[in-house]
Amino acid sequence: MADVGSVGGRVAAVVLAAGRGTRFSAGPKLLAPFRGRPLVAWAIDAAGAAGLDAVVVVTGAVPLAAVLGDAPPGVAFVENPHWHEGQATSLRAGLDWCARGGFEAAVVGLGDQPLVPASAWRAVGRSGHAPVVTATFGGVRRPPVRLDASAWALLSGWGDEGARELMRRRPDLVGEVACEGDPADVDTLDDLRTLDQSGTRPGAGESSGSKNEVSEWS
Repeated sequence: MADVGSVGGRVAAVVLAAGRGTRFSAGPKLLAPFRGRPLVAWAIDAAGAAGLDAVVVVTGAVPLAAVLGDAPPGVAFVENPHWHEGQATSLRAGLDWCARGGFEAAVVGLGDQPLVPASAWRAVGRSGHAPVVTATFGGVRRPPVRLDASAWALLSGWGDEGARELMRRRPDLVGEVACEGDPADVDTLDDLRTLDQSGTRPGAGESSGSKNEVSEWS
């Protein structure tokens, strides 16, 4: 899988996909069909195609591992039993998995951002020039975010914010890397329809030199 993880040590991709999606009115948001596939599959495939050393998906409200079935090779699932206490608990669950695996950094993205391409995950993963490195899209900071292991203990363990709270509190730790793609996330059914009609092509299958270039989702 890896072709960039060796830059600054072993790097894992962490896809946060534990929330219930209470504003989404058409069933489990992350399983909603988007261009013929479950919404979350686009984010997982993009993370896998980035060429990092591992991919872990943090689940919670919906047992994605059981429902999705045929995940691409090398994708692990970890359950966050405290998902209802906020996104920070899912981030902590993902980082704890990374710590147990001996990873030196994690690139964290969201399962409801289907149009963030593998190139964004890869660019952030390669950018170890600061303890925290965030992607920017058109100059706006959005996930994915690279968190060096040295920053993990500084993160809050509760609440609905992941790395954003640390980035506000410690701007001196934060670097940026400009990325291509559309970072829009899906909160509502209208959001999903708008993205579907946008014509923007998800970038999970772009050429990366990774062994996971071709999606294996059914």
